[in-house]
Amino acid sequence: MNIPIIYEDDDIVVIDKPAGILVHPVTNEKNTLLDFLKIKYPKVQLVHRLDKDTSGLMVAAKNEKAYDQLKGQFLNREIKKKYIALVYGILKDKKGIIAKSISRSRKRGGSQTTTPIGKKREAITRYEVVEEFKNYSLLEVFPETGRTHQIRVHLASIGHPIAGDKKYKFKRQPKLESLTRQFLHANYLKITLPKNGTKEFVSNLPNDLNKILEKLRPVLQL
Repeated sequence: MNIPIIYEDDDIVVIDKPAGILVHPVTNEKNTLLDFLKIKYPKVQLVHRLDKDTSGLMVAAKNEKAYDQLKGQFLNREIKKKYIALVYGILKDKKGIIAKSISRSRKRGGSQTTTPIGKKREAITRYEVVEEFKNYSLLEVFPETGRTHQIRVHLASIGHPIAGDKKYKFKRQPKLESLTRQFLHANYLKITLPKNGTKEFVSNLPNDLNKILEKLRPVLQL
């Protein structure tokens, strides 16, 4: 696997996960991200997850003490995360908060669905529009909780599913040519390390997603 490691110390390792790699085995899958990490770090534990077709920053702990500390930061919402997402449609509100609980759908196996806030599994996502195209909007997304498929489910629930998302797309949603996976990238993490203070990590948008934006941007007439 060609997986860039962008930071490591005695306690953690931060990687830039490519799209298309399963993070951990669901049944008997091999060649997962966890398999890759355990070759070099036998005691490694994943602190959080990214969907198979989502790219970007992930942090893993090399020892139990680091795992407990980082897990506590995630549970207490102390870790700051930002994603870049391209969604279908033009949003009326250019900045907003989606507060809807997320639970497993009874109608769609393996999918998540939203319920009114106040129920179990509270989920909160902030977003801001940074660029608009014909029929699409580019967002910065800040999940304050970490539910399964949270960003994808929340954006679809307000009528703006992520481009290329096969699970949470609308029935008549146009397909964006050349986009082979969901346009979702984890590009920023701010965490407190067990020994080395607070650090920020940034991952630039991958080439496959940058090419999509280039095609959407109008050609300037000189």
